[in-house]
Amino acid sequence: MTSAVLAALPSPPQGVWQLGPLPVRAYALAILLGGVAAWWILDRRYTAKGGPKDTAIDVVFWMVPFGIVGARLYHVVTTPEPYFGPGGNPWNAFAIWNGGLGIWGAVALGAVGAWLGLRRRGLRLAPFADALAPGLLVAQAIGRLGNYFNQELYGKATTLPWGLRIDDAHLVPGYPSGTLFHPTFLYELVWNLAMVGVLVWAERRFRLGHGRVFWLYVMLYTLGRVWIEYLRIDTAEIVLGLRLNVWTSILIFLVALAFFVVIGRRTRGVPESLWLPGREPVEGTVAGTDDGQEPTSTVTVAAEPAPVPGAEVDGQVAGAPGGARAPGEEHAPSASADEDVPSASADEDVSGRG
Repeated sequence: MTSAVLAALPSPPQGVWQLGPLPVRAYALAILLGGVAAWWILDRRYTAKGGPKDTAIDVVFWMVPFGIVGARLYHVVTTPEPYFGPGGNPWNAFAIWNGGLGIWGAVALGAVGAWLGLRRRGLRLAPFADALAPGLLVAQAIGRLGNYFNQELYGKATTLPWGLRIDDAHLVPGYPSGTLFHPTFLYELVWNLAMVGVLVWAERRFRLGHGRVFWLYVMLYTLGRVWIEYLRIDTAEIVLGLRLNVWTSILIFLVALAFFVVIGRRTRGVPESLWLPGREPVEGTVAGTDDGQEPTSTVTVAAEPAPVPGAEVDGQVAGAPGGARAPGEEHAPSASADEDVPSASADEDVSGRG
């Protein structure tokens, strides 16, 4: 036990710093840093698909508030005891700085926010979700550092050399001081980053699109979440002997698998478009704007100069019906640039009748 404790992962001594009267929380910083990383990845991937410039940042402002509300609602509904159970405080349901955000609530309502933001620009949700998927995994990995600083959501007791040491103030009741626990925050962080590589490889290898990258992300994440959730010992609803989040992950995995298969069959050989039907930009118009909005990108088409009537272009007379040949072409060579070719006067008959 002594050697295990010496090899254990230490917990941070604090998770909050005072900047004058303002508390700076590691949990909030982790969420913020994860969000910035996800936006950066999304912006690069979406513009690479041909998406209008600055779409990502505009839609993120719709996604984030919806996602935060959804994440908190999911946490409170699935873990109601600290808020509505014996000794609970309902007002703490609003204290998101103390931790407690459910990923599936964030994804569900965040998708609603993204749909609203994209619809205003005439863009489809599926390609945007595909571009976002790897960034979501990176954001979730970084966000787990907030659990580490809060000393929360750790796993069962362990004697492994990477066991996590928890301060007595954060111990789950029933465990003696000095007990080491599975660092589930670290397991999920490593799993998510590894799945980023799998996701990007599968997208390129199988040319996934039409939302299938996003549904593959859901499947990969839930696979890891099932076994990680099984290790956790924090308070949770138990259904048929399993934590509610385990059942939720299993159900969502099956739903994602169904969507992945069905979309693949329906879109086989179908080219993917970023735009909603009837909202595709036309030549010379501004793409991705509504009334009163600043333009984000312009479709530019290079125009060829109009031919001068009567001029010969590639052996044909411009403006002549049926691609008529220039008079006398078959019998006389064309004049070179150095020859002096007199122009016909207004009184001459140039119809070819003499």
